[in-house]
Amino acid sequence: MKASLRAGLEHRLRYRVPASKTVPFLFAEASEFQQLPPVLATGYLVGLLEWACMRVAHPHLDAGETTVGTRIDASHCAATPPGMEVEVHARLIDVDGRRLVFDISAHDGIDRISSGTHQRHVVSQRVFATKARRKALAQARVA
Repeated sequence: MKASLRAGLEHRLRYRVPASKTVPFLFAEASEFQQLPPVLATGYLVGLLEWACMRVAHPHLDAGETTVGTRIDASHCAATPPGMEVEVHARLIDVDGRRLVFDISAHDGIDRISSGTHQRHVVSQRVFATKARRKALAQARVA
């Protein structure tokens, strides 16, 4: 991590919601999701919140580093139909060793649709990928 990774950094991410990021597309095999209207799915909203936080941190990482999400506490308090643009705001509020804490919020131009906090940890891309491969191999042996 570079010394420039410090509290106060922020990023605004704008994203126009396509139909493919609505509730019925979240898990096509889940009939419960198919019964809901086509609005931005919470699962995709979480991804947008994480993406904005990654945009804050990644310019301040050393080569071979990345961040992984480890905790999220966010509301999803208003529906956003496809075609609307969501603006996500992420602000780094604490750096504690490799743990990063962000204040996050999202607005769709009419309503605040989310607010909360998100934690990410700075990790080695190589070590993270190696652990994931080992786990996949272990699972393949069990199956």
